[in-house]
Amino acid sequence: MPSFDDIVNELQDKINEEAVEAYGQAGFERWRDQPYRGEPAGADYEGSSTGGCGDTIWIYLQIEDDTVVDAGFATDGCGSSAISGSMAAEMAVGKRCEDLAAITGDAVLEGLGGPDRMPEDDRHCAWLAANALLEAVGSYYKRVAARAKQD
Repeated sequence: MPSFDDIVNELQDKINEEAVEAYGQAGFERWRDQPYRGEPAGADYEGSSTGGCGDTIWIYLQIEDDTVVDAGFATDGCGSSAISGSMAAEMAVGKRCEDLAAITGDAVLEGLGGPDRMPEDDRHCAWLAANALLEAVGSYYKRVAARAKQD
């Protein structure tokens, strides 16, 4: 009879194989390590987007001189939401705020290796991440406009 550890290892190997098949090797690595996960200490701005599936993605931005200097994400959703949030946050870093509108769901999917690198039923997660990013930069522009109005 296999040991408990053998059963767990076999199950984990199967999950990993399925993730590589669904997301490709690069997507699998992003799913496993989730770069940019969490809210950066200096984040000033936040946006979120919730899909019909119930998943929510939050994007956090630290912006200095109209440029994203750090970003992070959180999600209460599936692996596709985590991969998409991670990619959107990564794509934002170093960009000027005015250029963030170019980070669409399609751009997130391309960053992940193309639409075929995510299960078709989960591709909407890339759009959730892009929408959360736009909400975050929108919160930045609202604050800039409020300051300008005070001056």
